[in-house]
Amino acid sequence: MQAFLAVLPAFLGSSGLPPVIRDIGVCVLVAGVLSAIFTRLKIPTIAAFLAGGVLVGPVVGELVTDRANIDTIASLGLILLLFLIGLEIDVRKLASSGKTLILSGLLQFPLCVAFGAACTFAIQATGWEAFGGKYTPLYLGVMMAASSTLIAVKLFQERMQLDTLVGRVSLGVLIFQDIWAIVVLAVQPNFNDPKVAVILLSFADIAIITTVAVLGAKYVLPRVFRWIAKTPELMLVVATAWCFGIAFLGNNLGHLLEYVGIHLEMTVSMEMGALIAGASIAALPYSTEVVAKVSNVRDFFVTLFFVGLGMGIPAPEGVEVILMALLLTGLAVASRYLVFFPLFYFTGMDRRNAIVGATRLMPISEFCLVIVYIGASLGHVSAEFGSACIFAFVITALVSPALFDFGDKLHDKFGGLLGKLGFKPPQSVTKMLGGHGHGADIVLLGFHRVASSLLYHVERKQPELLPHMMVVDFNVSIHKKIAERGVQVRYGDVSNLETLHHAGVPEAKIIVCTIPDDLLKGTSNLKLLKALKQMNPKAKVIVTALTMADGKEMYAAGADYVSLPRIEVAESLVPVVEAAMTDSMPSYRSARHARVEDPLDRAEVIP
Repeated sequence: MQAFLAVLPAFLGSSGLPPVIRDIGVCVLVAGVLSAIFTRLKIPTIAAFLAGGVLVGPVVGELVTDRANIDTIASLGLILLLFLIGLEIDVRKLASSGKTLILSGLLQFPLCVAFGAACTFAIQATGWEAFGGKYTPLYLGVMMAASSTLIAVKLFQERMQLDTLVGRVSLGVLIFQDIWAIVVLAVQPNFNDPKVAVILLSFADIAIITTVAVLGAKYVLPRVFRWIAKTPELMLVVATAWCFGIAFLGNNLGHLLEYVGIHLEMTVSMEMGALIAGASIAALPYSTEVVAKVSNVRDFFVTLFFVGLGMGIPAPEGVEVILMALLLTGLAVASRYLVFFPLFYFTGMDRRNAIVGATRLMPISEFCLVIVYIGASLGHVSAEFGSACIFAFVITALVSPALFDFGDKLHDKFGGLLGKLGFKPPQSVTKMLGGHGHGADIVLLGFHRVASSLLYHVERKQPELLPHMMVVDFNVSIHKKIAERGVQVRYGDVSNLETLHHAGVPEAKIIVCTIPDDLLKGTSNLKLLKALKQMNPKAKVIVTALTMADGKEMYAAGADYVSLPRIEVAESLVPVVEAAMTDSMPSYRSARHARVEDPLDRAEVIP
């Protein structure tokens, strides 16, 4: 790598390119090389981008002539990412999280600030000068309170977990954290005399921008999208125009009001405006196409965002800064389990999902870096503290991908201890462990979209089977809806054989797992199949495969039927394509709706 960096300046020196294009090219080239190497070594790509920034930045290679070029372009990535996050927000699903989301969002930030402040006072009592200062407790508390929206949502999207209970609550909490951070930024210059009016104006600005965005998305955008529906390449242009239009409106609302004689300091960050813009069109039928178009552009800018962060990582100023960073990282981890986890649990989440959610919100927020940077410029904190915060952010960013699924392991290992501390499992599992209950002839292991549709079909076509069915799943938020359909529900982890035994699986006649391996936790369909065949050799076992090779292996292990969703969906599309070719789509849809009601009208457990 040193040889590569040594040759690179000569390679680029006579290019004659404008500085901004040259700098972008250098960043993309180094990031691309490192990401390929890191992927091969199974190291998170975020680490490759950060390392690339360090290599081309002032600490090592000094290959980028003007870092402002990268920072400017990288900020576009953050805006586009928050626009896409908004497109993923289903307000109805967020609202269904109820008090868990509302109470957690309102209480989590101030509780974490209090936790961080208490830790700082304890550290100051030891005489550590770098943690001195009147405002350091507040800044350390803010560092503990906010998680990185960029990193956390990226990981949820990569694992396809954003549409789960944990994903929805985590996304809602991240939005609340961003609002809290805006409040901190609003009062930061006036910590000695916080201006309540400025805070209220920020919320008023958010309300105004949201109202404008919702009205525009309801009455204007549908017509515009219909105009350009047959020109897909314009989707990207119109969608990003909407994104920046709403963002600019929020950022400059105060200036616009001056034209009508109203003089108020009203402003919302471009990022928050982009989030509102995305959320306002999330319900439109064109949102999927918009996501597909914008995602490709976003990935390029987000790469530059992380490279820019890497360029900002300073050279360690002695061992003290590293020790401070490690301490801040440790406190951030502690806050997730001492504040996030209990708050999630006591506001309605079950124990497993509460600890999983706390773990997945591990990375420190980039918003915090901005707040600390401003604090250092105002003289509120020391330069050493500011550097330590940057390193702590980097550490949590690097370990978060590896720890994304660590919450399930923590729950399995310390579940007994948590029970003794008062964090009890749901009541249903307590009853379940006391005996087998009534048992069931048909057992669904895990409950997600396919299982939801299967249950709907049974309810409509063969309702007499419902009393003979049982669902085993640990998402307690949907248990009530399932039980209302006359189906037994058992709280439990399908990867835990003891849970399956106590649930009555050994007496079942048919066992079905519709959850694909990329969504299962702690097991796979093949492992589950082998365990079920030993536990209940007479049962008919139906499992789900992602690939043909997996399907062959499952049949060899004794599966009675292997579902391959990709093939079954393809088969169902054949008559649709034929109808399109013969220009008989309306009659095909009418005939299909006569046999099966319109899918958009189905009242399933999971919409």
